[in-house]
Amino acid sequence: MPPDFTPATTAKLAHATALCDRRGSRLTELRRLVLGLILDAEAPTGAYDLLERLRAHRGAAAPPTVYRALDFLQEQGFVHRIERLSAFVGCIEAHDHEAGHHHAAQFLICRTCGQATELDDHALAHALSDAAAAVGFKVTGATIEAEGTCAKCQEE
Repeated sequence: MPPDFTPATTAKLAHATALCDRRGSRLTELRRLVLGLILDAEAPTGAYDLLERLRAHRGAAAPPTVYRALDFLQEQGFVHRIERLSAFVGCIEAHDHEAGHHHAAQFLICRTCGQATELDDHALAHALSDAAAAVGFKVTGATIEAEGTCAKCQEE
């Protein structure tokens, strides 16, 4: 039985489906379910947590099933992997980008609650590219992860 996703997640899933249709790729029911679980999560979600949640909705599922879905979702630019947490967050952007051409992402990761906030700071991305170019390096992709304490945890 598929989960009831929030209206915001349902809208993002519809957008992701439309993007896949335009790109000639397919957001299968399994991929849609994995993406929905990530988008509905309150914090970055690990692959094995996704596997447990997937089993609750689809019965038996193996790790390769989840990893193949995650690979597809990353290729399409629908999720980011946060290396520090070994977890995934959704990223169905308001602007359309072509598969394989992902935007630079920056994450602020709270050490206290684990929440990850994505920034899309073009000035920061350009600063990194400029610094790399100064030493003869061309950046083709970057995800920046900064750790600290979120505003909510600072207040507590």
